[in-house]
Amino acid sequence: MPQVSILVAAIIAVVAAVVFLIIGYSAGQSHRKKVAEQAIGSAEKEAARIVNDAVKTAEETKKESILEAKDEIHRQRTEAEKELRERRKEVQRTENRLIQKEESLDKKSENLEKKDEILNEKIKQAEIKLEEVEAVKRSEFQQLEKISGYTKEQAKEYLLTALEQSLGHEKALRIQEFEQKTKDESEAIARDIISTAIQRCAADHAAEATVSVVPLPNDEMKGRIIGREGRNVRTLETITGVDLIIDDTPEAITVSSFDPVRREVARLTIEKLIADGRIHPTRIEEMFEKSKKEVEQTIRQTGERAVVDAGVNGIHPELVKLLGKLRYRTSYGQNVLNHSLEVSYIAGLLASELGIDPKLAKRAGLLHDIGKALDHEIDGSHVQLGVEYARKYKENEQVIHAIQAHHGDVEAKTITACLVQAADAISAARPGARRENVQNYIKRLEKLEEIGSGFDGVERTFAIQAGREIRLMVKPEKISDDDMVLLARNVAQKIEEELEYPGQIKVNIIRESRAVDFAK
Repeated sequence: MPQVSILVAAIIAVVAAVVFLIIGYSAGQSHRKKVAEQAIGSAEKEAARIVNDAVKTAEETKKESILEAKDEIHRQRTEAEKELRERRKEVQRTENRLIQKEESLDKKSENLEKKDEILNEKIKQAEIKLEEVEAVKRSEFQQLEKISGYTKEQAKEYLLTALEQSLGHEKALRIQEFEQKTKDESEAIARDIISTAIQRCAADHAAEATVSVVPLPNDEMKGRIIGREGRNVRTLETITGVDLIIDDTPEAITVSSFDPVRREVARLTIEKLIADGRIHPTRIEEMFEKSKKEVEQTIRQTGERAVVDAGVNGIHPELVKLLGKLRYRTSYGQNVLNHSLEVSYIAGLLASELGIDPKLAKRAGLLHDIGKALDHEIDGSHVQLGVEYARKYKENEQVIHAIQAHHGDVEAKTITACLVQAADAISAARPGARRENVQNYIKRLEKLEEIGSGFDGVERTFAIQAGREIRLMVKPEKISDDDMVLLARNVAQKIEEELEYPGQIKVNIIRESRAVDFAK
């Protein structure tokens, strides 16, 4: 029982505590609610005051904005009215000017109409006067024809003839003056350049022989070379393609062939057979093959050495081989390879003197006669063949043009081509460079005299100074002093067109007037 009483008392105490807590919480809530309601009331009052102030401020701002807008509208309206008044005034002034111009144009139009009438009247009067002048002119022509005895056409022809003679005289004087001026200015420069180039290029004067002679140790060797019933000599001629001349010349055999390379191979073959001592058809074939290989190697080495000596590079190997073949070619006794090297040197020196690229000139000079290594084997001139092969092996176009133009087959259009022409002429024309065939020399002199005699008014023609000068004796009654200048120029041009010659040919015209009488 005492425990029950204690439990009840505890429950009562707990319940009492809970009740007191609930009562305390309710009292706190009531207090906070009152405080919140007081704060809300104050905020509402403050918000109402702020709204009232904003409304008052907005009303004042609205009134001010309306006033400013009215002022701006009034100002813009005033400016627009002012601008409109100014434009009206400008339009009025423009209208006034247009009216004035229109009045002025009307006046000018009236004046032009009056002037047009006056002009038409003057034209009519001029036409009448022109007809009168034409009538007077016809009358004068008729009187002149009666007085002079010439018709109009005859008189015109007479005047044209007189004019032509006068112009011929003037033309002759101009040509003479121009030629003299050109000679004075260019001859000294050309001589200086060419002499400098020639002095710097040393060349041989001895011309090579074109016939190959094989020396024999004794005359007994001739019989061994001929062989039994001539079989050895026939084998040699068949294999090498040359002709062997075995005559009474002591201890020598002459090798003859149109192909210099074949001739060289045959010469080496015979020399090897003589050194070996065994001469029979089989041995001949063996020695021929060895000699052929040696000559081919020599050709290649010679071409390479020529390229190095000339100081050029980048030449196609086939062209180098053709250069080597030129070692066995001669032209009028002059070795063609030596000639090509001389032309290369001289062209390079001339180019240096003129201040242009010497390498290109050397290259063109070295290859200018490359076609001579082929003209035995293929149809065509050495110029055509040289151009064809240079183009085939992708040579420089300026070099190809120089090859094509070095004998004047086409007009030289580059300085390099002109230099190659000059160097070619210098190398061929220098003393001791070439031997000229007597028959060709006589034909050239005859052709010179034939060209000179072919001109009207020429009485006699003489080729002198070994063909370096031609003298023409003219008829004084047909050729005047002025005509002599034109005749000399025409003869020189025809010689240039029809003849090929080294150096230059002087054309000398001689006119002599004589008066003869007898004392009786």
